[in-house]
Amino acid sequence: MPVTAAFRIARRVRIAIRRVARDARAAVMIEMAFAIPLLALLGCGGLEIANLTLVNTRISQIGLSVADNASRIAAGSNLALPRVREVDINEVFAGVEKQGEGLGFRENGRIILSSLERNDDDGQWIHWQRCYGDLDIDSEFGPEGTGETGDDFAGMGPEGEEVTAPAGTAIMFVEVTYNYRPLLYGKWLGARTIKSTAAFNIREARNLTGGVFEPGTPSTC
Repeated sequence: MPVTAAFRIARRVRIAIRRVARDARAAVMIEMAFAIPLLALLGCGGLEIANLTLVNTRISQIGLSVADNASRIAAGSNLALPRVREVDINEVFAGVEKQGEGLGFRENGRIILSSLERNDDDGQWIHWQRCYGDLDIDSEFGPEGTGETGDDFAGMGPEGEEVTAPAGTAIMFVEVTYNYRPLLYGKWLGARTIKSTAAFNIREARNLTGGVFEPGTPSTC
């Protein structure tokens, strides 16, 4: 090959190499190829965290709503103290169905509503309990009848911070448990259990002697 032709070819190769070295488009494409999966992972993780936070808030609000509504039950007449009826409790739980729309709460959660009162020995006891939801879980503080006699039962709530009912009244104590299923990372994270508690003192005097009265179908635990 003549020297002139070889020189021209070498010159063209050098020019091409310089152009490639100065061209940043390929580098940007490579960088984006590495960055996009990471950005997508972070973005989806942000959505998961936001949804988990929202569900936590909704579960807390459900517990507060049930305790508040249960504390307001006052079915009766001017001739007798108001009573708590099964139908009243069922109406309180019917509100959960509205609040829990989109969560599948009935299938994945449980609410335990307890009436915390004073027993004859001036101790705390769980006079009655009613439940809503298909999740198979028991109260962390004991079933209905816990503390019926004596004063060994400290109350309901975390140890050292128990809620106690004053004499002549009752506390509506609510425990909410919900199995949260992640939107995007279910196979990695699995179901997460969200728990919440709430307590309200009843708003006015009640007939506490008979527990829950008819009519209505008992939603027993």
